[in-house]
Amino acid sequence: MDDEVLIKALVGSGMDLSSLSRFKVVSNESPHGVYIYDRVKGEWILTLVGGKAFKPPIDGYYIIYFDNAKCSACRAYDSIWFKYVGEVAKKLTNHYFIVVLCEWFSRRCNSEAASNSFKEYDIHASPTTYLLCFRDGRVVYREKYEGRLDSNELVKIVEEFSVRVEKFLRGEKVELPKKEEEVDITEVIKRLIEILSEASKSRRD
Repeated sequence: MDDEVLIKALVGSGMDLSSLSRFKVVSNESPHGVYIYDRVKGEWILTLVGGKAFKPPIDGYYIIYFDNAKCSACRAYDSIWFKYVGEVAKKLTNHYFIVVLCEWFSRRCNSEAASNSFKEYDIHASPTTYLLCFRDGRVVYREKYEGRLDSNELVKIVEEFSVRVEKFLRGEKVELPKKEEEVDITEVIKRLIEILSEASKSRRD
């Protein structure tokens, strides 16, 4: 499976993957580090603990959850994230799901690889869901979503990511999915102008 190819590219082809620690979910009590989801067995594999930041070694779409053990919003996101990944991972070929876990960002972390990953991707809010496309040896497109996402938002953000990548590479305008709690300030301003205009017209009449 592609997940094993990715893991072997990170840890070395000679590594016995059965020796790596596996978890059904990554919790606030799990060891700090970088976890890769094994969609065949439905397990998260602790792949990187020491060393440099995680960087994609093979082409694909990467969906990375930056998680802090001391983050209450992350605990609320866990129930959404892990359920979602379990349901869709087998359907999304060339998509790799990753969790980067520290205690509190890069400052308090028992994993050098996880701490360096927080720095590498400039993560200053948690949870953060980070998506990138790696192709021909480089990152060609990326998106960052700070804060907790719900299941509907994850569907739009993750499952339409490849479409947005291709639009970007064709030079077309890419519109990011809005988080449901976000307000389009442009539409608010337009509506206020319309209300004020109508009120002014009523006074003249």
